[in-house]
Amino acid sequence: MSHSPRTRTVVSCTLLVIALGAGATACGSDGNPLSAAPYDAADQISFNGPTGDGKKADPDKPLEVTAEGDDGRITDVTAADATGRYVAGELSADGGRWHSTSPLAANARYTVRVSTEDEDGAPGRRVLTFDTSKPTTKKRLTVKFGPKAGKYGVGQPVTAELSKAVKDKAQRAVVERALRVDSTPAVDGTWHWVDDKELHYRPKEYWPAHATIQVRSNLEGVKISDRLWGGKAKPLTLTTGDRIIAVTDASSHSMTVYRNGKSINEIPVTTGKSGFETRNGVKVVLGKEYFVRMRGTSIGIAEGSAESYDLPVYYATRLTWSGEYVHAAPWSTGSQGYENVSHGCTGMSTGNAEWFFDTIHEGDVVKVVNSYGDTMENFGNGFGDWNLGWKKWRKGSALVGGSPEGPSLAERARLRPESV
Repeated sequence: MSHSPRTRTVVSCTLLVIALGAGATACGSDGNPLSAAPYDAADQISFNGPTGDGKKADPDKPLEVTAEGDDGRITDVTAADATGRYVAGELSADGGRWHSTSPLAANARYTVRVSTEDEDGAPGRRVLTFDTSKPTTKKRLTVKFGPKAGKYGVGQPVTAELSKAVKDKAQRAVVERALRVDSTPAVDGTWHWVDDKELHYRPKEYWPAHATIQVRSNLEGVKISDRLWGGKAKPLTLTTGDRIIAVTDASSHSMTVYRNGKSINEIPVTTGKSGFETRNGVKVVLGKEYFVRMRGTSIGIAEGSAESYDLPVYYATRLTWSGEYVHAAPWSTGSQGYENVSHGCTGMSTGNAEWFFDTIHEGDVVKVVNSYGDTMENFGNGFGDWNLGWKKWRKGSALVGGSPEGPSLAERARLRPESV
């Protein structure tokens, strides 16, 4: 063994310590022979990667590191590529073998650091490097993160749209494991598969105020299936502003707006009347439009009927893709604070709507309570993500639970004004 001379060195050191007396030190800062620098463990380990001559490892095959002989064992292995992506792995109980449990990336350079110890407990080290070959298929799964970079409210989910459908749970786990979301301050969050091509990420609670959220993909070069490999993805950085929560109580016909937990305004409103009840639950602000033309025909009201309308609407804050807004409704000021007379939107005076329009931002939260309407859809008509409890949300992860079905992107409602 290459480290056999170390045994003689240890013996000599022991004799020297005896000769010098109990107060002397040698062969290390504390007199312990195990405190010496690690020896080269090259002859104690082997691995199944290429050993040179320009050869490259097959990324389809797991990486294996094995202890050779009976006088040593592996204590730790770390493997990472040049971009900092680590490879997950398992070490046998006897330290005889380590193997990777996550896929290697194609066309990547890896550094493997192996720690060992001999029968005397002396530490050994070995560093291995190798390259992986290019993927044999040209099919790539790319990821587009959303929303666009910028500042949002604390209710804004992160979205990931895939270029190809991923249905198999094991393949979903490979994809999900490579999609990283880091928040400062840190939060407990996870991805949820909306359908085969879309994921949403949200924390257990709303994002912290004034947080920085960084989103990236480590999927490039990673094998997802025999015919599909991960492609490039542009990283995304988001920030959050103040914690703005607007709570509309349909039974008391009022909206209370909170900033960072403190009430800053209480506004008389009107919500959906019988047959057109406003959706209950949490909705995330999708955007703001100073002017919108709203027509009853967009929600199936026949033109010329008693319920028909065609109105110019100002200071419109959008809550659903199908057209639910908070907006100015000067025609119903006599009912605001007293009764619900709208076709589903939340109406208020022009002055209050202007204040709300200037105060609220994309990603802020509007919650409706005590309406006779259905609960806001979880997906497909805006962001109803927060209406799923945390346990159910986690079940939508391929890493921590099942994957419930959801509407496809093609089934999303088109942008159109819905109601007043």
